[in-house]
Amino acid sequence: MNDFTALTGRLEELAAHLVAGAALLFLATDAAAYGNSDDPFYRAGLDSQQQRGAYLTRAGNCMGCHTARGGQPFAGGRRLTTAFGVFVTPNITPDEETGIGNWTEADFWHALHEGKSPDGQLLYPAFPYTEYTKVTRQDANAIFAYLQSLPAIRQTNPPHAIRFPYNFRPLLHIWRALHFTPGEYVPDSSKTTQWNRGAYLVQGLGHCNACHTNRSLLGGADNELAGGQIMGMNWYAPSLTSHLEAGSSDWTIDEIVALLSIGITDRAVASGPMATIIRQSLQHLSEEDLRAMAVYLQSISDSKSDYAAASAAPAPISAYSSLVHGEQLYQTYCQDCHGVSGKGVPGVYPPLAGNRSVVMASPLNTIRSILEGGYPATTKGNPRPYGMPPFQQILHDYEIANLVSYIRNAWGNSADRVTVYDVEQSRRIGVE
Repeated sequence: MNDFTALTGRLEELAAHLVAGAALLFLATDAAAYGNSDDPFYRAGLDSQQQRGAYLTRAGNCMGCHTARGGQPFAGGRRLTTAFGVFVTPNITPDEETGIGNWTEADFWHALHEGKSPDGQLLYPAFPYTEYTKVTRQDANAIFAYLQSLPAIRQTNPPHAIRFPYNFRPLLHIWRALHFTPGEYVPDSSKTTQWNRGAYLVQGLGHCNACHTNRSLLGGADNELAGGQIMGMNWYAPSLTSHLEAGSSDWTIDEIVALLSIGITDRAVASGPMATIIRQSLQHLSEEDLRAMAVYLQSISDSKSDYAAASAAPAPISAYSSLVHGEQLYQTYCQDCHGVSGKGVPGVYPPLAGNRSVVMASPLNTIRSILEGGYPATTKGNPRPYGMPPFQQILHDYEIANLVSYIRNAWGNSADRVTVYDVEQSRRIGVE
């Protein structure tokens, strides 16, 4: 961010930049994005603020967390299992007894901006107010207006089950002093309005850092957007700054937009939690917002960064019995789709040869994909994605370890081999 106490001769120019940047953040996005009768978020009779709130609510994927599996939308009850215990998401429908029907705009703003409930109680950062604090007051009011327009659902959710000493709420004062500074997003006057819009969405409402960062023992973010295991999930959210993980410095803006909105390109496929985010949230954003995010993400990727796997010394597959076994497993279970040379089928089955995601320091996502299988995001641009079957009931842990090790070291790939312990650890499920 620029120094706002810079030379007085630049104040007029600086103010012009800030006004332009702030104006972009408050622009109503394409009305079709939240006024389409085919959209499940659409309801007749919403005023313009509520329509805008519907769009922003989807951009923040609020329903994704505040809806239990098979439950009523926004009624809460989803259980998030973390290293600190189990957090249960609250009901945010306008029910006066069990939801937020008695909240005011100011109450909602304090929750997003300061991480405080209406009675002043400090909220646990499982609710990502550390990112939502950047959301503007105008956008917060629009989200609140939309949530208040929802049908009230009376649903009492169970309390958190947080382990000692983390359940001692006064400790949150210490945590916040170390890891939380409230404050709306301030546009960078040296950047374009498009870049600032993208930064606002990625840093704030999109709360990308909530997943794409490593966490300390106390849950603080160590290095923003540099990758880390997702809190409460056995998935690794790759670095968005390293070109060796998910950095996009060498991607075109169109390629980034395609991945965010469709979930699959010739270069990458979104899987696991990211596929869910694309399906529930990102695919519904306007073209302008997607391009703004792409511009920002491309700008923060460092082509010289090196956070990738501690690569194993190249050696022929035949030198390791585990890799020979893994090759046999690949030929039996994987080759029909991903090909003899691991090149896959563009837009259908992702390539494994030269695939950054399979040679990252963390093999977790590759292990989880083999265990659970799954689909890319179901999106308007890819309505019937090709899926991968689960193998956790077919292959033993040592077989999965050998198979993943082979994939990480075949066709020119080079990365550390995977152990049975890695597979055993990956089986722990963190989210219901």
